[in-house]
Amino acid sequence: CHRPIRLRHCPPLPTAPCAATLPRYPLPNPNPNPSSSPASLGFFAVATPPAPLAGRRAQALMALAGPSHLLSSSSACLRRLNPLLFFAHRRPAWTPRRAAHRFCAVASERDVFTSPEVAKSFDFISEERIYKWWESQGFFKPNFDRGGDPFVIPMPPANVTGSLHMGHAMFVTLEDIMIRYFRMKGRPALWIPGTDHAGIATQLVVEKMLAAEGIKRADLTREEFTKRVWEWKEKYGSTITNQIKRLGASCDWTRECFTLDDQLSHAVVEAFIRLHEKGLIYQGSYLVNWSPNLQTAVSDLEVEYSEEPGYLYYMKYRVAGGSRDDFMTIATTRPETLFGDVAIAVNPEDERYAKYVGKLAIVPLTFGRHVPIIADRYVDPEFGTGVLKISPGHDQNDYHIARKLGLPILNVMNKDGTLNDVAGLYSGMDRFEAREKLWSDLVETNLAVKKEPYTLRVPRSQRGGEVIEPLISKQWFVTMEPLAERALHAVEKGQLTILPERFEKIYNNWLTNIKDWCISRQLWWGHRIPVWYIVGKKCEEDYVVARNAEEALAKAQEKYGKSVEIYQDPDVLDTWFSSALWPFSTLGWPDVSREDFKHFYPATVLETGHDILFFWVARMVMMGIEFTGTVPFSYVYLHGLIRDSEGRKMSKSLGNVIDPLDTMNEYGTDALRFTLCMGTAGQDINLSTERLTSNKAFTNKLWNAGKFLLQNLPERSDATAWDLLLANKFDTEAALQQLPLPEGWVVSPLFFLLNCWPFVKYAN
Repeated sequence: CHRPIRLRHCPPLPTAPCAATLPRYPLPNPNPNPSSSPASLGFFAVATPPAPLAGRRAQALMALAGPSHLLSSSSACLRRLNPLLFFAHRRPAWTPRRAAHRFCAVASERDVFTSPEVAKSFDFISEERIYKWWESQGFFKPNFDRGGDPFVIPMPPANVTGSLHMGHAMFVTLEDIMIRYFRMKGRPALWIPGTDHAGIATQLVVEKMLAAEGIKRADLTREEFTKRVWEWKEKYGSTITNQIKRLGASCDWTRECFTLDDQLSHAVVEAFIRLHEKGLIYQGSYLVNWSPNLQTAVSDLEVEYSEEPGYLYYMKYRVAGGSRDDFMTIATTRPETLFGDVAIAVNPEDERYAKYVGKLAIVPLTFGRHVPIIADRYVDPEFGTGVLKISPGHDQNDYHIARKLGLPILNVMNKDGTLNDVAGLYSGMDRFEAREKLWSDLVETNLAVKKEPYTLRVPRSQRGGEVIEPLISKQWFVTMEPLAERALHAVEKGQLTILPERFEKIYNNWLTNIKDWCISRQLWWGHRIPVWYIVGKKCEEDYVVARNAEEALAKAQEKYGKSVEIYQDPDVLDTWFSSALWPFSTLGWPDVSREDFKHFYPATVLETGHDILFFWVARMVMMGIEFTGTVPFSYVYLHGLIRDSEGRKMSKSLGNVIDPLDTMNEYGTDALRFTLCMGTAGQDINLSTERLTSNKAFTNKLWNAGKFLLQNLPERSDATAWDLLLANKFDTEAALQQLPLPEGWVVSPLFFLLNCWPFVKYAN
C-alpha cells in the first residue's frame, strides 16, 4: 500500500475525478455532447471534468462535501487550482482531452501543495474570500440552454428581519447539495434566492426602533411610517442574505427577489383580483386569532401554545323555573367570557343531566339572562362536571357548535383585550382583571363552587408574546375547498410526489378538512389589499377591486357617477399570500411570455421543513394549479427540525440555542453542513458539539489526504502514464492484473461494488 502509485495500475472506476484522485483513475470515454455548465462543487477546490464525464456516485459524494476550503488556503492553490473548478457557460468547447490536459498541466506544478503557504491542517478562514470569487465569476448562474432539462429549486424566502438559525443552515445545506449535483450533471441549474417582507415581524422591529427615539406609530402617517420601514430594510435587510452566503449557498444572487419588489407586488394584486373575480375571495365577520397588543389578526402558524399553570373555575348556573337549589355546575378556565354564553350543553348520553335538556339556564351576574340547555355529542362528560358553556365569540370549538346549531354569536371583547358593553358593570376592564373581579363577585353571591389548579394550554403570539384572543372580526377570506380539491388530486395522480411518503397522509388530512383562509391583517407594512370603498356607502356591499387607484376610481365613477369619492382598504394581505405565489412570481408571472417563466417553470423540487407543509407548501400547490394550470414543482422534500442533544426544541428560555454563526466560526462550514446532512429525511436531528467536533476532524482528514496525493503525484507519475491519460487508452484488465496483491485485494471488492450499484439502484 506504500508503493509508488502509477497510472498503469489503475482500475477504470466510473467516478468523477477530483484533485485528489484524478491521476489514479482514467477518464471515461468522451461524450459527444459535453456540458457547458460549470461544475461547481463547493469550497472544496476540486478539479472536475465537464459534467457528462462525471459519474453519479462521485458527484453525489463531492456535492455532500459542501462549502469546504480544503484545498484553497494558500494563494498558490487559488492561482492554480481554482481555474479548474468550474467550466463556465461562456466556454462551451470543453472536451475530455482539454479537461484532462488542463488538469495535468496544473497538477504538474510542484508547488501546488509544496508551497510554504499551504496550511498544515484544514483552514476555513478563507471561506468568505473564496465565495466572493465564485460569485464574481458567475459560477452560480444557470446555463440558459433551451435544449436542456433545467433543475430548479425555489429557496424558502427568509424573513428580512431574521438572523441565521439552524433551520436556515439545514435547508441551505440540503438544497445546495441538490443544486451542485445537478449542475455537475450538466443540467441548467437554477436556485432562486430571496427574502420575505415579514409583515408583523418587520413592523414590530421598526416600532421598537421608533420607540427608542420617543416616537409612536400613531404619531406618524401611514406614508411616513412605511418610509421609515423601507429605510430600515435598505440598511439591515441584507443581513440574513450575507449570513446565508456564509453557508456556501451557490444560488444565483443576480435573481434575488424580495416579496415587496414591484414584480412580485404586481403578481400579488393580479392573484387577488383573479380570485375575487371567480368568487373565491369574500369579506365577512368570523372568529380569528386576534392579537390585542399588535391589533391584528394573526395566522395559526404565528400562534404558539405553552403549558402554563392556571385554574379551573366551578360556578353555578341556576335552572330557570326551578328551586334555589336546582342548578348545574359548570367548570371553565375563562369565567370572564360568561357574558358571551348563548347555551349550556351536555352530552346526550349523560343521564345525569337528561332531565335538564330543553329547559333554560340563567347566566350568572347578567341580571337574569336565559340561555337554552342543549345536548351535543361534542361535550366530554369526563371533563369537569360534564357541562359545557357555549361562548362562540371566544372559543373555536364553541364557534363551530354555534354555526352547526344556528346559535347566535356574542362578542364581549374590544380589540384591545378589554370587555365591551355586553359585559355590563365589567365594561372597560382588562380581560384578566375582569376574571379576578368576576370570580370575587361569584363568591360573594354564593354562585362560586370552587377553584382548583389546572394546567392551561395558552395560545401566545409568536411575535409579541401576549395571549391570543379568539375574536369575531370582519376580515377578507379565501374559499379553500375548490382549490384544495385539485391539490389533493395532484398527489393522487402522481403529478406531485411528497418525500418522505408518510407526509402525504398529513397533507391529505389538512386539505380534506381545510377551513377558509383569513388573508387580511391590520398592519401598515405589506401588500395593501386592492379594494377601494365608496365614501358614504356600506363597506360590505359597495366597493371596487382594482389594480391601482386610477383603475379603481374609473370603475367607481362608472358605477356610482363622476362625483364619487373612494378610499382604499387599510388592511394588508397575510405574508403567506405572497409566499404562496413564490415559485412563479419570481419568474415573471403573470407575464407567462417571459423567458424565465417559459424555461424554468415549473420548478423541480421544493425543499423545506415539514412544519410548514400546510402553511406554505400546500398553498403554493393550490395557487400554482389555480394560476398556471400545473403544479409548481414535481417533488416536495421535507426535512425535520433541529433539536438540542437531548431532543428538546431549541428556545431562548431553555438556553439551548446553538448559533450557526458561532458554530461556523469554531468548527467551519463544512463540519456544520456535513453534520446536518447526515440525518434521515423528515426526521428531527439532535445536534451536539460532539458530532460537530468529530466532523471537523473528518474534514481535516480529507484535507490531509488531498494534500498528500497532490504533493506526490507529479514525482510519482511518468510521461508514459500522462500520455495514456490524455489518449484515454487504458487496458482495464491488463491494469488490474498488474496490481500487486495487496492493492488488488483492495480494488477487487470496490470494483465489484461499483458494478453492482446499478442493480441495487434500480432494485430500490
